[in-house]
Amino acid sequence: MKNILVTGGAGFIGSNFVRYLSRKGPSYKIIVLDSLTYAGSIQNLSDILDRDSIKFIEGDINDQEMVVNIFTKEKIDTVIHFAAESHVDRSIVDPSIFIKTNVLGTFTLLETAKNNWDYKKSDKFRFHHISTDEVYGTLLADDDPFSEKTCYDPRSPYSASKASSDHIVRSYYYTYGLPVSISNCSNNYGPYQFPEKFIPLVILNALSGKVIPVYGDGQQIRDWLYVEDHCEAIYSILEKGSISETYNIGGGNQPTNIEIVQAICSILDEKFPASKNFPHQSLIKFVKDRPGHDRRYAMNFRKISSELKWCPKYTLIEGLTKTVGWYIDHQEWLQKISKEKNFDDWLDLNYNQREME
Repeated sequence: MKNILVTGGAGFIGSNFVRYLSRKGPSYKIIVLDSLTYAGSIQNLSDILDRDSIKFIEGDINDQEMVVNIFTKEKIDTVIHFAAESHVDRSIVDPSIFIKTNVLGTFTLLETAKNNWDYKKSDKFRFHHISTDEVYGTLLADDDPFSEKTCYDPRSPYSASKASSDHIVRSYYYTYGLPVSISNCSNNYGPYQFPEKFIPLVILNALSGKVIPVYGDGQQIRDWLYVEDHCEAIYSILEKGSISETYNIGGGNQPTNIEIVQAICSILDEKFPASKNFPHQSLIKFVKDRPGHDRRYAMNFRKISSELKWCPKYTLIEGLTKTVGWYIDHQEWLQKISKEKNFDDWLDLNYNQREME
């Protein structure tokens, strides 16, 4: 049995991965560590926490004493490190928490792993670090997609903090021989994503008849990855990936932001043709672009496809349709998250700030 520590396991991608791993059977004991800040919620795991294979611990990855205790008591032999502050807008307002969590928190975990596992005498241990395509910077329209050999060029406090953590993780392999791997993923979407993020915000605003704000001209390009595909890719890296390697994970698409909004509105038009908000595209409003907004991301994920035989299963429209359906069907989750996190207040304030700029 593997004893797997999943940091940030009550967040969006982390909770989806815990669910994915729990479906793989009894060969995994999953210890979820999450500080339950604004984007992490026990509601994301509430229906599976009674399983014997899952244990939840509320705590901060910067609490070294607690992390050491988890390693020794739970006999951790695998770390899947999701825990991170991840919203670019928030990093612009307050970069300090991003440095604390993403850089110093990662350092605390690495130090604990180095000092509390005899990894030099075992091939069992693995520290897998989840990163982002944003560390690579931005692309022009005719630039080649990001590959694992693309030089880092972060443009926001968020992406800079993730780039820093990537370098620290990699250094622990070269300096201490700690068995690590890294994956850089494109933009994720799907169930349990915090409502301030782009796709759920579009869905929820459209459903409630609120303005759908679109930054700038809406021509920013992203690669979108359905979260279940991402979970499967991470599992493939754990099972078959090589130590010290980095793997890019992408969805294989390059829509503009406005095309994403239009696609979601079309899905809602089909589901609710009698809605007073029909056509839902009438709710779109272009607002001032945010500072440091990267123009284009695109991912070359041939490495993971050729070496580990992974590729995304969901097309963008399939994933968006499933995601829209999930948010429609999970109003109770939304109500609990809204009450717990007061995200409506933050979203209204954030939108008003955009309007005043």
